[in-house]
Amino acid sequence: MFCYQCEQTSEGKGCSKFGVCGKSPEVAALQDLLIYSLKGLSQVAVEARKNGINDDEVNKFTLEAAFSTLTNVSFAAPRFVELIRQSVKHCDSLKEKIKVKGGNSDLPKGPANFAPAETETGLVQQGLEVGVKSDTSIDPDILSLQQTLIYGLKGVAAYAHHALILGKKDDQIFSFLQESLAATLDKSLDIEELLGLLMKCGQINLRAMELLDAAHTGTYGHPVPTSVPLGVKKGKAILVSGHDLKDMEKILRQSEGRGINVYTHGEMLPAHGYPKLKEFSHFYGHYGTAWQNQRKEFAEFPGAILMTTNCIQKPKESYKDNIFTTGLVSWPGVHHIPDKDFTPVIKKALDMPGFTEDNPGKTVNVGFAHNTLIGLAGKIIKAVKNKNIRHFFLVGGCDGAKIGRNYYTQFVEKTPKDTLVLTLGCGKFRFFDKQIGNIDGIPRLIDIGQCNDAYSAIQVALALSKAFGVDVNELPLSIILSWYEQKAVAILLTLLYLGIRNIRLGPSLPAFLTPNILNALVEKFNIMPITTPDEDLKTILG
Repeated sequence: MFCYQCEQTSEGKGCSKFGVCGKSPEVAALQDLLIYSLKGLSQVAVEARKNGINDDEVNKFTLEAAFSTLTNVSFAAPRFVELIRQSVKHCDSLKEKIKVKGGNSDLPKGPANFAPAETETGLVQQGLEVGVKSDTSIDPDILSLQQTLIYGLKGVAAYAHHALILGKKDDQIFSFLQESLAATLDKSLDIEELLGLLMKCGQINLRAMELLDAAHTGTYGHPVPTSVPLGVKKGKAILVSGHDLKDMEKILRQSEGRGINVYTHGEMLPAHGYPKLKEFSHFYGHYGTAWQNQRKEFAEFPGAILMTTNCIQKPKESYKDNIFTTGLVSWPGVHHIPDKDFTPVIKKALDMPGFTEDNPGKTVNVGFAHNTLIGLAGKIIKAVKNKNIRHFFLVGGCDGAKIGRNYYTQFVEKTPKDTLVLTLGCGKFRFFDKQIGNIDGIPRLIDIGQCNDAYSAIQVALALSKAFGVDVNELPLSIILSWYEQKAVAILLTLLYLGIRNIRLGPSLPAFLTPNILNALVEKFNIMPITTPDEDLKTILG
């Protein structure tokens, strides 16, 4: 195997024996083969569009299949076997539709004409033959750009899939996803053309996040400032982790009146700010801190655990029986619920001891998405003009298990008292419960939401730039990002598409960027690695 799509890839170069994330060589090969087959399906889909054929099932499948290969979504080999076979069936069906239209379905030899092996072992072998570095003739810089594009597309697929679940879609997302996957097979594309596709990927991801924001707020209302307890309440318990608000709504609705309290974990924390979800009286609080502590927290949780998206490394045997997954999440040996009937989760919660006494603990505030923050714009602008707010920091992104990620905790702790810290994503769990005060009644630590709520952060930045009459890059705003997986790649591409410069990125830079490509991005956007909190703050603030 060879995989370097996440920040924690082995030795900062690539996993070649077993994935740091827990992915086996066999699953890695099957994921590579699925991406290969999707490139072929995309070639055929592009040709189909030329003939007036826009297949909705193929579009939805492309999203789901690309999403399934994100870090930590699904490591169940049979699922990938099935997705590969579905991909080929969709490809063959689409070719027949093109023939009926009189179009050209005779595409070049390659993934569009891929014939899958009969057995899982055979498919694994085929996957080894089409992996990331299987073609040694590709220029390393071209390969770097192709893989960056693929990882960005995986992130786009994740956000677009979440939006689709809530009934929001845009054909330009499907079209770009397929055109770009097909473009990674085009050996005539040079560095500039591929860089252009990366910027377009950022633009399309902005649209995907806009759709998801509209889906969330249209269904559950605009988030409102909410105080969330970090302690526990006596009684039976269900913990919900991940990103899928629809699954959260369903488990709340199905467990209502059963004497069970529902807690959030990880990226589900912002769910507490949505008015329609706040209506459930048994929706209590948040349990757990950083991503790196998930195993410990899950092992200690005395109730049922529902995972809705990619937020856990391989679960330990000691608490596997308490974990249920839904949607695209699937782990060998863990209960999977594909039909959203959470009866088994509720039964497990009722069978387990739950919490034996109340322990309220401290609280954190959520619900400061763009609707709320733009409403506070007048107050914020006044504080800036009165020199009570000197600088804004956006400190957010993914969390991970590396020791170096304590940089983000220290950075926030060291920010001066006349600065505001905006945060989003699971990276905030390094510091989300820090008490760093307020400025003129405005919290100094402001939780904007999930990683996809980078859309909110962008809208706030644009609103401030308009209010002050300056370009976004002229605002007293610094962006400090932590990344782990492919959604973060998509968000970074969106920021670059918007022309945002001087982003600090860590804990380490992507292994899939060659020195030449990294230099090109540095020259154009002045992307820089994090150093130490003290040094970075001194450089930023002078």
